[in-house]
Amino acid sequence: MASTYPKLIDTTLPWCAEQNAHISSVMQFDVSAIIQGYAQGYFLMADETGKNLSWYASRERALIPLDDRFRYPRSLQRVLNQERFMVAVDRDFEAVVEGCADREVTWISNQLKEIYRALHTAGWAHSFETWEGDRLAGGILGIAIGGAFIGESMFYHIPEASKVAMVKLVERLQSRQFLLFDAQLMNPHLERFGAYPISNQAYQALLHQALLRQCKFE
Repeated sequence: MASTYPKLIDTTLPWCAEQNAHISSVMQFDVSAIIQGYAQGYFLMADETGKNLSWYASRERALIPLDDRFRYPRSLQRVLNQERFMVAVDRDFEAVVEGCADREVTWISNQLKEIYRALHTAGWAHSFETWEGDRLAGGILGIAIGGAFIGESMFYHIPEASKVAMVKLVERLQSRQFLLFDAQLMNPHLERFGAYPISNQAYQALLHQALLRQCKFE
């Protein structure tokens, strides 16, 4: 869930390179192949032109802790106490995808939007949303596989809304015994919530454990 276009990415790993050579046909028709990619620790991004979609891997991953290491700014507690925002799951998945893609430089191309829609229809991709009345205030887009939640992107229309979504999403994952909240790539915003880096080797081991769990996100 990077706030700017990430640079610490790699397409040289064998599986990654092989799949990128066939990405157009694979991505449009085989949801299971897409889930296989995420289950092996890869993630999809378009390049800065928004035209070329590829699998990527990072030498270092960012995780949101699902234990007592999770934290958030003190100022956010006041917002939480106000109960200004309501949370929902998949109430408006399409709007969350569009909200996440709506930025000056985006890695969510039209093709990737279609993939998210296909994953959502198949029950893999979800939107975790904050609402102020009938207005979508913010949200987080992610993919749930076993006990792993892979955060793809987040956005807000109203200040603090995505931060509230983060806190409430962590509470949801904790209550449903998820083991892993993958934020993919570190940024200063995520660090405020206790996000920490982990080597790809350690990530693969943790991901394997998470995939053995049968957690229900909805």
